[in-house]
Amino acid sequence: MSENQEWLGLMIGNTRLHWGYFVGAILQKTWDIDRIQELENQGNINEETEVIKLLKSTLETQNIKLNHQMPLLIASVVPQQTTLWQTYPWSDMITLEKLPLQGLYPTLGIDRALAVLGAGTKFGWPVLVIDVGTAITFTGADVQKKIVGGSILPGLRLQLSSLITGTAMLPLVEIPVELPPRWATETTTAIQSGVIYTVLAGMQNYIVAWQEEFPEGKIALTGGDRTLLLTHFTKLFPELGATIIDAPEVIFWGMAKIWHQISQVKI
Repeated sequence: MSENQEWLGLMIGNTRLHWGYFVGAILQKTWDIDRIQELENQGNINEETEVIKLLKSTLETQNIKLNHQMPLLIASVVPQQTTLWQTYPWSDMITLEKLPLQGLYPTLGIDRALAVLGAGTKFGWPVLVIDVGTAITFTGADVQKKIVGGSILPGLRLQLSSLITGTAMLPLVEIPVELPPRWATETTTAIQSGVIYTVLAGMQNYIVAWQEEFPEGKIALTGGDRTLLLTHFTKLFPELGATIIDAPEVIFWGMAKIWHQISQVKI
């Protein structure tokens, strides 16, 4: 394959489709779109002309032309959307078996594994990736590129919305742009306080534990809520906040690593 080969990376997340446009191993641009629920709900999408039309449409929003036989690497945590995009004739799935990591286990999310691979490749090993999106995940790998484990909890919006579905009187509230008072005197603010301070305290706990076990380890933060949480976290824990690397593109760096492997095989 040419070093100037254009190709696309698609990470199908729980809420959105995350796109990356590459030339060779270099990431040029990223963007997100909502999942295409109406086609997903139809099931058995097998018309490649339909998916090519969808692909052209999303690329046009970024002023990118879909060149003939442009490769598409797909990673997914949503099987219905996977089936849809796999009908693109020049697509290839990224699975755990293709990742140059040790200690992988069958139920590990491909998004978590790719993020660790990307962060470790970019920043060095050991590395801890904190992904703050629909779910909040902590995933660590040691200097041998072996997954040492991690954890999963509901993301900010899931925590806030769960109070509506599980209670009769509590309202849906927004994620606080500014840190709320810890000791709130009003219900909406009390919910914001409970969720945000608990999440920040959990981050602090995991980061301290990581640094104790891996003093030279890097810490990368990714996901849609990273900017807000990093701002709040640094206010509460300035020294720890300074050790966190803002890294929105780690999954695509992981994809680039896989692309490089594929390219070497096909040369």
